[in-house]
Amino acid sequence: MATLRDVVGACGYEGARTYVQSGNVVFRSSQRSASSVAKRLEAALADATALRPAVMVRTRDQLAEVVERNPFLDRTTDPKALHVVFLPSGTRASLGSLDRKAYAPEDAQAIGHELYLFCPNGVGRSKLTADLARQKGGPGTMRNWRTVTKLLELADEVAASSS
Repeated sequence: MATLRDVVGACGYEGARTYVQSGNVVFRSSQRSASSVAKRLEAALADATALRPAVMVRTRDQLAEVVERNPFLDRTTDPKALHVVFLPSGTRASLGSLDRKAYAPEDAQAIGHELYLFCPNGVGRSKLTADLARQKGGPGTMRNWRTVTKLLELADEVAASSS
């Protein structure tokens, strides 16, 4: 995670803070285009490491929208049952021809550039998440609800530290 913070800083972004060993980093940038930031970070990470990770970037406001739009918040208070799959900025989320009823009580909804998952028995043995992963095939990264809300909290702290 120290390397990730260093790469972010070397790109000229400020206030980099990472969250656990998750590959998530929150920082300030004057760039308005999330896809431009993602491309710059992908190139910098490839130069600095042996890795070529796909990078998903959301602004603080976009992340707040992700939290507000979760369609499954009325089904549970257990954050372990809720997950979000973040797709690249230019990719619209889709469930394709998935028959959501066939996976009950699990469920999924595509909203914007995210897939929201409700997995009351966890994702480890989830047939829904396995089938979605096979169907999707492209880059994306799944985060549990606790991580998503913590990243928003960190984004707020980083934004406040620049004031």
